[in-house]
Amino acid sequence: MEKPKFYLGSHVGMNSANDYLIGSAQEAINNGANTLMFFTGAPQNTRRTETSRLNIDKFKSMLIENEIDINKVICHGPYTINLANTVKQETFDLGVRLLKEELLRLEEIGVHTVVLHPGAAVGAPRELALKSIAKGLNMVYKELPNTPVRVALETMSGKGTEVCITFEEIKTVLDLVEAKDKVGVCFDTCHMHDSGYDVKNNFEKVVEEFDKVVGLDKLMAIHLNDSKNPISNHKDRHENIGYGYIGFEALANVVHNPLFKDLPIILETPYIDGKLSPYKVEIEMIKNNKFTNPFKDKELI
Repeated sequence: MEKPKFYLGSHVGMNSANDYLIGSAQEAINNGANTLMFFTGAPQNTRRTETSRLNIDKFKSMLIENEIDINKVICHGPYTINLANTVKQETFDLGVRLLKEELLRLEEIGVHTVVLHPGAAVGAPRELALKSIAKGLNMVYKELPNTPVRVALETMSGKGTEVCITFEEIKTVLDLVEAKDKVGVCFDTCHMHDSGYDVKNNFEKVVEEFDKVVGLDKLMAIHLNDSKNPISNHKDRHENIGYGYIGFEALANVVHNPLFKDLPIILETPYIDGKLSPYKVEIEMIKNNKFTNPFKDKELI
């Protein structure tokens, strides 16, 4: 298999109606993607289907047949996990349990990277929240010392009391994590823009700052999203590629940057009118490095 110039895909569904992981793989293939990201269950609840029903063997076969490297496939952890919560012990405990279960499920599936929202301080001091994230991760990896599944903490926009909105906050967590080789970072371009990093005009400087504070060796994945809001608005509202305040050129440059050639890059842009998937068109545009204004009813910023 010839090594691609980059790994580009999108979030895809994973549900019973589409035969679970078979449908996930097929959606990525239909989109012309060479990577993908899925949830192992509904992100807002704790219910999960038994892995024996997920069609794992067929999923792996489909990936091989379509030259998609499973090592570049990633999962998104449930939104119900909030390891930053020091106010409610039961919320923290639930997060630890769910994350441990998620790592075990992914080990069975054969996908070894899970992106995790670091969580929110919910009124407690931010420093305590950051220490709590590391504490939760340490508890999980002490129980699963041999798991190959890594956690990529997502850069956040600063909505509400979210933490890990700066590289310094992320470094605070990573410095306290004991399993150094198991925990890293996932860039989200919309979140970074909304938190104040100039993804549009000076992404090179942003990357240099990340490398200085955290280290590029800690970057495990990228979520590629435009933003509906001006920089530093702390809103976290994703927009389709080329229709937001970051713009097509800056986002396409992220994908085509050789620095990121080995990382899974995942689109999480909104469906058109809530119905039409944008991913096939967006992937094609980015591959060709040319904006074609495919969703003409959308307003260009």
